[in-house]
Amino acid sequence: MTASISDALLDWYGRNARALPWRVAPGAPMPDDPAWPYRVWLSEVMLQQTTVAAVKPYFEAFTQRWPTVEALAAAGEEEVMAAWAGLGYYSRARNLVKCAREVAARGGFPATEAELRELPGLGIYTAAAIAAIAFGRRAVVVDANVERVVARLFAIAEPLPGARKAIRDCAEAITPASRAGDFAQAMMDLGSRVCTTKAPRCLLCPLSPPCAARAAGIAESLPVKPAKKAKPERRGTAFWIERANGAGREVWLVTRPGRGMLGGMRALPDDGWSARSDGTGEAPVAGEWEPLGAVRHTFTHAHLTLAVRRGEAEPEGAGEWWPLDRLEEAGLPTLYAKAARLAIARGGWNDA
Repeated sequence: MTASISDALLDWYGRNARALPWRVAPGAPMPDDPAWPYRVWLSEVMLQQTTVAAVKPYFEAFTQRWPTVEALAAAGEEEVMAAWAGLGYYSRARNLVKCAREVAARGGFPATEAELRELPGLGIYTAAAIAAIAFGRRAVVVDANVERVVARLFAIAEPLPGARKAIRDCAEAITPASRAGDFAQAMMDLGSRVCTTKAPRCLLCPLSPPCAARAAGIAESLPVKPAKKAKPERRGTAFWIERANGAGREVWLVTRPGRGMLGGMRALPDDGWSARSDGTGEAPVAGEWEPLGAVRHTFTHAHLTLAVRRGEAEPEGAGEWWPLDRLEEAGLPTLYAKAARLAIARGGWNDA
């Protein structure tokens, strides 16, 4: 049965594989290119909790700007963080730089799961994916899509996270000794395009005949997930400080501390909302502040309503004046980009 499952899936993948810039065609040999593991690693890090559609332009921009792991290792963390802006989960970008520097110091990527897991930011899934896709090693690759496919294929009804050991054991049983990379990507494609969370397309699924959940009529209910906890609400305030400079205008930006939420990113000065839930922090400098409205943003662990206030003040502490006509080059994370758009939409002073 296990051989027939992998054969059926690989046959389906040969006809239906997505063409992605970090992939080779099904059944094709791995490229004889030292940058190949780098491209696989970069794509896997970017794809963590992020859609393929969102990742594509970032992947292409990164590989054009830093075509090798050595080039990325030589880049400044600030410029990498700016290039990552908008992709979210910014600890990935910080680990990206750390990992690139470690790999460059080693002289290249290691090929085994155990060695890959020693690198910064690489967990069980990412190490297995790189070992399989970049090096052709047999590895059990289980992301959320694979988890769903396997839970349904074997009708594993135990709720998550307790079911994960059984899911991994079953994934181990059906992973073939050869074409491990194709198999892993085929499972991911099947989960994202056919065996979807809602309304799975069972009639189009190559694994429909042996699927125990389909036979029992419970496919859509698996895997069983725990109830989601309500996210707490946070409030905070960002401050827009603008000045005229010759023919243009500039806004004051700061760099957030390296640790903590949005660490190391350029941002508008704020009241320290990341350490509070009530938005009662003080303005970074004394002054008269005009309310412009608020933006709302959702993080993994909380919702944030960020009020935006504008004023004329002399900034204190470290920061930089940034030209308004080049603000998109600052690499503001999505939260502060929203706040900036609100401030700009409400207009500056002396616009006439």
